[in-house]
Amino acid sequence: MSKNDEGFINSKWIVSNRGKKNIVDPRRPYAWLVEKERTASGKIEDTAIIFLTNSECPFHCLMCDLWKNTTDKPVPVGAIPDQIEWALAQMTEVKHLKLYNSGSFFDERAIPEDDYKRIAVLLENFDTVIVESHPKLINEKSLRFRDMLKPELEIAIGLEIAHPEILKMLNKQMTLEDFSHATTFLTKNKILTRAFILLRPPFLSESEGVYWAKKSIDFAFDNGVECCTIIPVRAGNGAMELLMGKGDFNLPSINSLETVLEYGIGLNAGRVFADVWDLGLFSNCKKCIDQRINRITAMNLSQNITNQIRCTCIFSKPEKGF
Repeated sequence: MSKNDEGFINSKWIVSNRGKKNIVDPRRPYAWLVEKERTASGKIEDTAIIFLTNSECPFHCLMCDLWKNTTDKPVPVGAIPDQIEWALAQMTEVKHLKLYNSGSFFDERAIPEDDYKRIAVLLENFDTVIVESHPKLINEKSLRFRDMLKPELEIAIGLEIAHPEILKMLNKQMTLEDFSHATTFLTKNKILTRAFILLRPPFLSESEGVYWAKKSIDFAFDNGVECCTIIPVRAGNGAMELLMGKGDFNLPSINSLETVLEYGIGLNAGRVFADVWDLGLFSNCKKCIDQRINRITAMNLSQNITNQIRCTCIFSKPEKGF
């Protein structure tokens, strides 16, 4: 870990190294999809995700690229319910829904509380609704939204990493105590939580990345989280490319992702998923990448550890960062 880099990593530096945002419509979500997920009950069911077009998150995390599809100013009251209503009209009926807004659902600048009631009406036919939030924004507002809902509310929180120094360098503007306070509050109020966990953020070697991803899963479950999602860290936001050029960041390998997923599932402490988006980034082997993606997907759904893929790439000398 390089400790002399901490001083320059702040919101100003991160934002100054960005590219341009995409053009988005505040009345339409910038994307939506339906995917299969193993639910808390153990069933494999379709789950919809609506990627809401929203104002930019104020926290400016080092690794984040979600700002690319955000607005510079808060969207008007009514825009978020309009987006949800439009997206629901496009998709087939499902029982579970994730509302991801490139920030925190309980940030008043992002989603006005005046919109909660209409959102709740739109969601009344779902069994489960999952929203995301920074731990510092978890408070009584979360309970007021829950009380308006017919479906069960679940809140996803970015733990990122249980290493306190690395967490600080991510500009997340939270501590492990903030995370624990939020999960304790939600658990006390019978709201399920899931945690996002990073695999190999900047300033960690490959082995350190694996070690701290495992430790972060332990920390999340010890703090009452029901589900963990492991996200291999990518480049693509400007700041990460600069750190990669300095040797302070390299992409993790798909082997490491499999290792951490196996560890998490093996704990039998709750659901553990690996993010499968664009996994080809994390492998240099065209012979086995499809098999590996299929294996990770199967483990996500079954929550069982399946046989490892055997390939000559395992025995070849890895490139830097793999």
